[in-house]
Amino acid sequence: MSSALMLDVRTITKSVATQEGALDILRPISLQVMAGESLAITGASGSGKSTLLGILAGLDIPSSGEVYLNGHCLTDLDEEGRAQVRAENVGFIFQSFQLLPGLTALENVMLPLELRGDKQAKTLAMKFLRHVGLEKRMQHYPQQLSGGEQQRVAIARAFASQPKTLFADEPTGNLDSHTGEKIIDLLFELNREQGTTLILITHEERLASLCQRRIELSAGEIISAKDI
Repeated sequence: MSSALMLDVRTITKSVATQEGALDILRPISLQVMAGESLAITGASGSGKSTLLGILAGLDIPSSGEVYLNGHCLTDLDEEGRAQVRAENVGFIFQSFQLLPGLTALENVMLPLELRGDKQAKTLAMKFLRHVGLEKRMQHYPQQLSGGEQQRVAIARAFASQPKTLFADEPTGNLDSHTGEKIIDLLFELNREQGTTLILITHEERLASLCQRRIELSAGEIISAKDI
């Protein structure tokens, strides 16, 4: 594993205004993740996990504090700058899939590769769709796929980009146990073979236990942090 620092989070908070006043979603949080590490973020619903993941990935900005991703200070950049950093460094697996309905499974996986000018886009996309067991569904549109199949397309898309850091929000949440096991194996294969930094939210104990480190959130604070 590399000793380079991939993620450096410095005393971030997140508050939103409500009719009753400011609501603190994240209280001061600091953490560091080295390149190639795997980190599980756990905690009950409403503990701030998804908000934290979004800030770490540069999809959102904190109310205070700083986030450095692969040396880039996300909190100093505008949305265009953060989008550029994400394009160069980050892959996502969302709970809501984020597939484009007018594109086939294959085209959805190819799109980010084509946008960055990858001449092997189709080959890579087909390879990772086969990896997730969708070799017979490549020409289907999202509405023709089950929820679990759509999740697998989203996972193939994230893997095909071969990102430096992969952020995953409940990556096995919509999958049956057999497919979930295959996806878990894929996640850690990517982490191990390509040195991809893996940061994931999960309620699944087996998935959390496979990560090298684990933090638990409660009411927007880290209440425990341990190496596994």
